[in-house]
Amino acid sequence: MKKSFNIDELISKWPHAKETIQKNNININNLKEIYEDYMEYKNSYENQAGFIANILRSEKMVHSVKSRIKDPDGLVEKVIRKTEDRKNKYGETFEFTVDNYKDEINDLIGIRVIHIFKDQWQEIHEFILKTWKVIEITANVREGDNIEVFEDPSIEVRSKASGYRSVHYLVEFYPTSQKVIVEIQVRTIFEEGYGEIDHRLRYSHDEIPEILQSNLLLFNRIVGSADEMASLINNLSKEWGEKELNYKKTIEEHKAEIAKLKNEIK
Repeated sequence: MKKSFNIDELISKWPHAKETIQKNNININNLKEIYEDYMEYKNSYENQAGFIANILRSEKMVHSVKSRIKDPDGLVEKVIRKTEDRKNKYGETFEFTVDNYKDEINDLIGIRVIHIFKDQWQEIHEFILKTWKVIEITANVREGDNIEVFEDPSIEVRSKASGYRSVHYLVEFYPTSQKVIVEIQVRTIFEEGYGEIDHRLRYSHDEIPEILQSNLLLFNRIVGSADEMASLINNLSKEWGEKELNYKKTIEEHKAEIAKLKNEIK
């Protein structure tokens, strides 16, 4: 049974929602139309999310891929929350409607791509660029991180106080004649673990207690070190593998030379 729109139920879930609606003069009927329109497209978006995820799984540097579509209640909450920002951007007459919300809310379809080693990002990045039309790239980093790899004018680098690390892409996708904007997040397996814990804590508290905040930042530094250590181990493994191949090649060459000399002596 399809869930129906209930503004009172939605408002009760989020602090300050009612106040935000009144402050920005948000039309409740617009929220209802957006909700109902999105419910009509929901199954289609789920199929599209799965299709995009499978394309990304074909890239050899990808460890795993998760896909999701925006929760309908979460969509309405975001429309309420983002209205003030859009009024500042477009003018006080702006309002979210059924005709523009798909262009303004860019994470209706969300894909998360996980890789193991930091240097694998480059190949995944190039794969995304050649597969879709990318309209925006944002590299979220922690202050003090090495950002040389992101020295590209098309990449916006943002330093997050929370220590959140992830590269986000907005790409255009045309499953039909109608454009869909998809958000693809790319991060290491360690960054994924931190991101999940950080997200859970922030949604469990209106404001994170100081003791949790300080330990979360400590954990973030440990995660960054784990990423560096994993990369070091991977590079050492590659170097050791190359040395082993060279050693075996040298042994084979020596064996061939000895066999040749034996034949000449005979």
